[in-house]
Amino acid sequence: MNTRLIALLLAVPAAIQAQSKNVDWPLYGGTTDNTRHSTLGQITPANVRQLQVAWTYETHDEFPGSEMQPNPIVIDGVLYASTPRLRIIALDAATGRELWSFDPTFGKPSTQRFRHRGVTVSGDRVYFTHRNWLWALDKSTGKPITTFGDSGRVDLRKGLGRPIEGVTVSASTPGVIFEDLYIIGSTVAESLPSSPGDIRAYDSRTGELRWIFHTIPRPGEFGYETWPKGAYKISGGANAWAGLTVDHKLGMVYGATGSAAFDFYGSNRHGDNLFANTILALDARTGKRVWHFQGVKHDLWDLDFPAPPSLVTVTRNGKPVDALAQVTKTGHVWLLDRKTGATLFPIETRRVPAALLDGEKTSPTQRLPILPPPLVRQTLTERMLTTRTPEAHASALKIYRQYTSRGLFAPPSKEGMIIFPGVDGGAEWGGPAYDPESGLLYVNVNEMAWLIKMIPRTDKSLFDNNCASCHRSDLKGTPGTIPSLVDIGARKSRDDLIAIIRQGQGRMPGFAGSLDNGAISDLANFLITGHDVAETAKTNPNYLKYRNDGYNIFLDHEGYPATKPPWGTLNAVDLNKGTIRWTIPFGEYPALAAKGLTNTGTDNYGGPVVTSSGLLFIGATTYDRKFHAYDKRTGQLLWETTLPASGNATPSLYMVDGRQYVVIACGGGKNDAPSGGTFVAFALPKE
Repeated sequence: MNTRLIALLLAVPAAIQAQSKNVDWPLYGGTTDNTRHSTLGQITPANVRQLQVAWTYETHDEFPGSEMQPNPIVIDGVLYASTPRLRIIALDAATGRELWSFDPTFGKPSTQRFRHRGVTVSGDRVYFTHRNWLWALDKSTGKPITTFGDSGRVDLRKGLGRPIEGVTVSASTPGVIFEDLYIIGSTVAESLPSSPGDIRAYDSRTGELRWIFHTIPRPGEFGYETWPKGAYKISGGANAWAGLTVDHKLGMVYGATGSAAFDFYGSNRHGDNLFANTILALDARTGKRVWHFQGVKHDLWDLDFPAPPSLVTVTRNGKPVDALAQVTKTGHVWLLDRKTGATLFPIETRRVPAALLDGEKTSPTQRLPILPPPLVRQTLTERMLTTRTPEAHASALKIYRQYTSRGLFAPPSKEGMIIFPGVDGGAEWGGPAYDPESGLLYVNVNEMAWLIKMIPRTDKSLFDNNCASCHRSDLKGTPGTIPSLVDIGARKSRDDLIAIIRQGQGRMPGFAGSLDNGAISDLANFLITGHDVAETAKTNPNYLKYRNDGYNIFLDHEGYPATKPPWGTLNAVDLNKGTIRWTIPFGEYPALAAKGLTNTGTDNYGGPVVTSSGLLFIGATTYDRKFHAYDKRTGQLLWETTLPASGNATPSLYMVDGRQYVVIACGGGKNDAPSGGTFVAFALPKE
């Protein structure tokens, strides 16, 4: 099918929509294929500069460090979304007026940071998750549907084959609907102890569990031999945290999973670790595996697949092929046949370095696509260090020489390594947008280096380094001023201690920004048992000899990226040819731009939306708080505005009463950027 015929066919629904007064944005990602494409054509390259604020809605839910990342759902003129404190709201999509609000904490909100990307709306129901609960609300009133689960909610901790009190699970991304099933992935801890990332389907009416796919295989299941015997009992991760995609015609659901826990040291999980870092195709009715494609074997670099698969149609030998496009943290794009999982571009298998840490065993090979070429640089060298100022270069060079930089798949070490692209490198959870008219896939990527050093685990040293200055090395504190922690395990549960260490309490600061989950867990264990982790290693199935020293972006002495720009880009990838059509720097640091250093790019989170009328809408940039409209053909900036806070979310396009809107959640909060809690909708002036 040629490009002109595709354009003509697409013009038919566009013409129908032009006559319609209401056009919805009914799903996370816009459509069932997760392509973030809109055929609405009222806003065009010719008039986009006339866009103005149509309405705003202030949640008043933001707090320091909070984030708000929902892709709003719009159905029949009503907008549904979540707030920084995870209230669920319904707004008049034409005015922003609140219609109802539901607070799952019932007036006891937490200041714990949530990353939540919205809701699923189907029939008369709104589905969403809060911590370990899956809720179903009445779409008209916002009240729980009491016939769903237990008085309106289902406990996601159940059904994972672990004691419920030891399971920590939630879901940051909305689930998908197939027939009468609600299918969902999960968010679990990335360090041990961690829960398995099983994909589950629930009856959308009753909340009954209908099927489950074990991403850490059990005896007799495909892939069991890629883990140590019995790993399913204690291992965690391998979770489709970024969301799922449904092909209703084929009756298949697709997911892309994250790494196995622990991210950077896997002495207890020798093997390839299926189905971690895997694109999965499941029978949507039964949960049975149809095919799989593993992108990274025995991941030691936190190279999760960061977004749900996008279902696209490409041209091969003059014929259309139903395909699946999957973006990665390494800046590559995998293009697979949707029915079989076969790769549609050549790939290479490369030998990679052996493990450096005792007890570890890396996979001897990894594979990467040859086409399209990577969207980010793959190895950091001294020549690529910042030259922003002599002082910045000197500080970057000093740090660089303290670490090793050997490119993709170099193993972690006690000496320290530079992960480039970084832990948040390449594509991110916002995912790409796909234009079926041109075959272009639009991907925003980060190009930031991260520093990772592995250190021996010892809980006592953690306590001495972080807590003893206040609570004293003997844990007795200062009576009347600093509380004693002696026998704290008799007064607080493990979960309570982890929450306090992570969030802080009273005058005590939270340590979520300086300690990873593993370190926080070790601290809690020490406070409860009084024993160093090394003393209990023989009886602790989650004991690992090493942990990382935190998640540290490679920055210069003034807090800017220690590499030469670009630090983030926006790209158009031709999926028919496997080429990059255009690439531009994406984002700026206002303070640097004021000094003349512009077009540097920045880290960016949230995705684009492409339109048949020729536009690409995207917020995403962390520090300049901009919302942009680009010419989708060339990458030329056509319009931009400044938001109340960074729009680290994917916008939604819809029409109400014949007027087209584009709305975005302005939540900020990424990498120390100011937090926000505002939804802003834009439209052309009324005639």
